Amino acid sequence: MLHHRDLSPDECLAHLREAEVGRMAVSTPGGPHIVPLTYVLHDGRVVVRTSPWSIVGTHAREGLVAFEVDALDVASRSGWSVVVRGRGEFVTDPARLAAVRECWPVPWAAGTRTLVVALPTTDVTGRTFGASSVAHSA
Repeated sequence: MLHHRDLSPDECLAHLREAEVGRMAVSTPGGPHIVPLTYVLHDGRVVVRTSPWSIVGTHAREGLVAFEVDALDVASRSGWSVVVRGRGEFVTDPARLAAVRECWPVPWAAGTRTLVVALPTTDVTGRTFGASSVAHSA
């Protein structure tokens, strides 16, 4: 039988630490956009690098955004999903930028990404679903 279970904030943060690629949703005048991005969880924030002229660079600053990561197992029809919502902030402090660079994963896409956007994890929710959601607990 398939089930779902809400994740605690600590479980959500643990899943955010596991992954390295997620999707950021931003609102634009033309409607919502969802962009896959590599990221790092640093100092209580989801941190992404982008270019200033990108969709995220143009619309994430002080805008309401959502960031989602998940893991799915099609064979067992189970997995988990975590969503962080809030206002994006541009990181400009040299000390914070240096600290982020220390733990940044290898980018999956080519190109220059000079803009760092952070999203606080104060509004984080998640759930497991499928057969494994009953057996797995914190």
